[in-house]
Amino acid sequence: MPFPTAVNNQISDLGTQFIVDVRGGVRLSYRDGASGLPVVFLHPTPLDGDYWRPMVAELTAVRAIVPDLRGHGASELGGDLPMAAFTRVPDAPALTMAHLGADMLALLDHLHLERAVFAGCSIGGYVMLELWRRAPERMRGLAFICSKPQPDAEANLAKRAATIAQARAGEAGAVFDGVAQTMMGARARDRRPEIVGEVRRRMTLTADTLVAVQAGLAARPDSVPTVSTIHMPVLAIAGGEDPAVSPMEMETFRAAPGGCELHVLPHAGHFAAYEEPAAVAALLSQWLRGLESA
Repeated sequence: MPFPTAVNNQISDLGTQFIVDVRGGVRLSYRDGASGLPVVFLHPTPLDGDYWRPMVAELTAVRAIVPDLRGHGASELGGDLPMAAFTRVPDAPALTMAHLGADMLALLDHLHLERAVFAGCSIGGYVMLELWRRAPERMRGLAFICSKPQPDAEANLAKRAATIAQARAGEAGAVFDGVAQTMMGARARDRRPEIVGEVRRRMTLTADTLVAVQAGLAARPDSVPTVSTIHMPVLAIAGGEDPAVSPMEMETFRAAPGGCELHVLPHAGHFAAYEEPAAVAALLSQWLRGLESA
């Protein structure tokens, strides 16, 4: 059974925080908000569930379920990770999309939810694509924010190998400094210079988790064929200044037979829901209303 905990008072406004045991006895942290349409929010790495706090505060009539992915926030990494998934660094254990997808199914079971809407940013979206392959009947709709179905290109694979090397050399902090500086849109930085420090403080991954996440991201499958099987409604929100996921890459979601509503926030970067929470919440709320009335 879950039990209340005060792991981090800063995120208490996301709802009561609980811990649940998932595969391999790993303890997974999640927040569960008020009653309403259940929506599971999957955060980007190397942030944790607090990423969604400003945006969720703008939503009404939504039961926001916000887990910390394995190794992020108050969730444990666990030790049952496969080796050699990332062929360039075969000795790196990989936190795969299969692991993360299984965790989310276990969470749904724990909450006695047959179905839920899912919203994911970056790695959160990759987990959603894995969930769709595994258990489409558990998903009522899919909202992708700054996420894409394409696998890593050659340059991305080389960068992930370099990041693993940095983490193993004790330079994880430098990696996070770079992410905080480069992934944010210029307008967000100009309007609120403190936003860079805010997101940097939420990057608390250990070096081991950073290695496992990078290996898992590198090993994720090509999900472009998966998009053509999604017969549920899709919302896609892209950041016009996102250096990691381009609006053109997110155009691929238009191939979903369930229909895709695509929006581009021209001045947002990779962390769009944190940079422009009101704008993302407005788009999500409108889409959710259509989902409920369909």
